[in-house]
Amino acid sequence: VQLQASGGGTVQAGDSLRLSCAVSGSTLSRLHIGWFRQAPGKEREFVAAISRISITPYADSVKGRFTISRDNDKNTVFLQMNSLIPEDTAVYYCAADSSTYWVSVSASYYDSWGQGTLVTVSS
Repeated sequence: VQLQASGGGTVQAGDSLRLSCAVSGSTLSRLHIGWFRQAPGKEREFVAAISRISITPYADSVKGRFTISRDNDKNTVFLQMNSLIPEDTAVYYCAADSSTYWVSVSASYYDSWGQGTLVTVSS
């Protein structure tokens, strides 16, 4: 499975961005897809995920501001990020889990990763 994340950029606090994760090498409907982020000097953390049947767990820090969705026809997952704050500044990665039954918030269950896209939010 190959994943290509895109859509990052530099925005001001309160703005919105939509990240895309294009999936190839597998049918999206067979995968759980997660978004993770890593800020400078910090550990990678879970942001949101969408399961094969569109169950969508979110990190508390983004709940109500971020929305994850999938378009199986386009083999693409989206992360709509609204009301961005400086603390959202990070490299965002999408990842695929092709083997577990339940969608996970733990990075260790994801076996394929994209290259990351940088989001910078200025105050």
